[in-house]
Amino acid sequence: MAIFRSASGEGGAEVVLATGNPYGSRTLVVERDEDSSVAYLCSPDGTVHGAVWLANHRPAPAVVDLARVNAGLPPLMPRSGTLHPEGRRPLGQLSALWFEEGDGVALYEDDDLLAVIPGWADMSRGMPGYARDAVGESPFAWALSEALEGLGPRISNARSYWRWRHGEGSWPSFQQFVMGHLDRVLGPAGRYWDASGDRLPTVGITERPPHQGRDFTVLSTVGMSCQRMPTVEQWIDKPGAYARIELAVATREDPRDAALLLVWLSQYPWHSVTWLGHGHTAKWYHEPSTFPLGSRYSGVLMLANAPHMPDMSGFAFGGETVRWLWLSPVTIDALDAQHR
Repeated sequence: MAIFRSASGEGGAEVVLATGNPYGSRTLVVERDEDSSVAYLCSPDGTVHGAVWLANHRPAPAVVDLARVNAGLPPLMPRSGTLHPEGRRPLGQLSALWFEEGDGVALYEDDDLLAVIPGWADMSRGMPGYARDAVGESPFAWALSEALEGLGPRISNARSYWRWRHGEGSWPSFQQFVMGHLDRVLGPAGRYWDASGDRLPTVGITERPPHQGRDFTVLSTVGMSCQRMPTVEQWIDKPGAYARIELAVATREDPRDAALLLVWLSQYPWHSVTWLGHGHTAKWYHEPSTFPLGSRYSGVLMLANAPHMPDMSGFAFGGETVRWLWLSPVTIDALDAQHR
């Protein structure tokens, strides 16, 4: 049974809200027709990652209306699954609050929390989003009231984060905070490059020339740790220790070549809705001959506390430890072995 279809507006449904996350990797789409409303969490190509029923606008059926579902219309919640079995008026003014990571979203109706689609929503596994008007758990929605103990802090943190992030001086103050830490552990800064262009997250690259016995240059991102990476909690029991990172690379060659690796990966978690951690690998996206550290390599291995590298610990943001991951070039054989 097809529980939800893609958010396309087909079959007479009307799109009443479409709003993207700050990183351009997810869009919240709310559709309705005369009978019901539903929200979808979509990627730019239209793939639906999460979906949640929001409200019936007419009396609820006793059981699932399969003909309606298979027609791709917003589903009607059966009578046993809704707080308003007789239906409720059309939705009021809608607005979205994105999680800091960008992979989940809270939907508000007239400033009241209406629904949440978290990053771990997955219709294929029977995990839709959470809705205020839902009762219990169904393929269409889970009761929001039963999940607020866990979701409440996430929503509160998101509101505080975006209020701070959009405030005047937030980025310069964070940038200065990171640069000061790197001054202490690596010595004075050299050049600085912007790695983000006009897209969030804002990330720069700082160059730290050889200093006090260190005979190689270290390049580090500045800004990845300003926002948590998506999906970490789906893989790690204590995501707070792994959700914030910066990347570093050491070189004795032209630092500008090594900097290309950081440009390549610095925004990747948020644009691809994933995370980077110790032991992860990334395959170079272009021809091997263009790999910045030499054509014999095909990608990088990421290592925390890499041997013979400076100790970068001691920096935290948002009450969470920031981990530096060192990029080490690897061959195609090493990449293949890592994924076997």
